[in-house]
Amino acid sequence: MPFALLKDRALISVSGPDAEHFLQNILTTDLDALNPGEAKPGALLTPQGKILFDFLISRTDENGFLLECRADVADDFVRRLMLYRLRAKAEIAKQDQVLVTVKWNEDSTASDSDSTTHADTRFRNVAVQRSYGAASDGGDAAAWQALRIANGIAESGTDYPLGDAFP
Repeated sequence: MPFALLKDRALISVSGPDAEHFLQNILTTDLDALNPGEAKPGALLTPQGKILFDFLISRTDENGFLLECRADVADDFVRRLMLYRLRAKAEIAKQDQVLVTVKWNEDSTASDSDSTTHADTRFRNVAVQRSYGAASDGGDAAAWQALRIANGIAESGTDYPLGDAFP
């Protein structure tokens, strides 16, 4: 199964008894429809409705979530989430030591998912798994970019600017 280490991606964890309610109120993703083992796209919007931050969100447990975003905006995203947290009982932290790896298989029914992988739901005809944790160097970043583009998956910074595009 081909893979690529995504060095330009970062993870933010949000956990605690109020984490789901807090995130549901500020993000575009319907967390009630987020199943364990899935990674769904989402965004935090400006008051005008423009994309301020985009990400993939996955559920880690009953009260925990991982938000995968661009590494160069991760610190700003954490600060913005902290600003909106107010009195919610939710811990927000950037996961500095965690790497993001993506692997794919042209057979859309193929999957080797386990508790550390999340199916990327944006892809319809290709089985794409995102892994968070230790990763080996290498992989084929060019093949990943070609697959992403062929499937019409836009990426902020590359395909559209944050703060200027509508979802």
